[in-house]
Amino acid sequence: MTPARPHLVWDWNGTLLNDLSLVVAATNVAFASVGGPVVTSDEHRVRFRRPIAEYYAEVLGQAVDDDEFGRLDRIFHDAYRSGLTTCELAADARTAMAAWPGSQSLLSMWFHEELVPTVHTYGLTGHFTRVDGLRATVGGDRKAESLERHLAELGVDGASVMLIGDSIDDADAALAVGGRAVLYTGGFTDPARLRASGHPVADTLTDAVALAQEVSSAGR
Repeated sequence: MTPARPHLVWDWNGTLLNDLSLVVAATNVAFASVGGPVVTSDEHRVRFRRPIAEYYAEVLGQAVDDDEFGRLDRIFHDAYRSGLTTCELAADARTAMAAWPGSQSLLSMWFHEELVPTVHTYGLTGHFTRVDGLRATVGGDRKAESLERHLAELGVDGASVMLIGDSIDDADAALAVGGRAVLYTGGFTDPARLRASGHPVADTLTDAVALAQEVSSAGR
């Protein structure tokens, strides 16, 4: 039996979209609302993780329950929206997408109703067989269940999936469906953390696509 042709799932925030500075600024607005500290981009990359409520609790030095996280998440997203027009795609995003020979889709943990028009604004919609964001009112959770639903809608077997993202959670999601991941150092996570994970790591998106092709070919 011939294995299924590899399918590439892209992450959005911190991967195709270069929005680290905006995310850190919006995070600091949320922290300031409860008298929390200011975090730098480097500190954020070392400490950020999902569920995001756990990251917030660590930085704030106090428990963050569902109600409190919901409030902080709304503050974060209000600040994020106000700066979104300042963000650009990663420098080689378009080149990297063009280099993948198979089908591609996009899965983000950002709100679906905002993601879809934003992707269209950047002129990327036609590259993807499907675009999915978060269909919930509060964000911050892990990606695995969303990836499972995304692939079910596509009719794609998880074992044929390569995922390119910027967080350990992206790799965990890929493993959860039987796929594999290449992690990109230009996003929300400190490169040393990514390299320590044992997953393939790339410093550019074009290198990530090349690695994804190598990994998928080796597994066939």
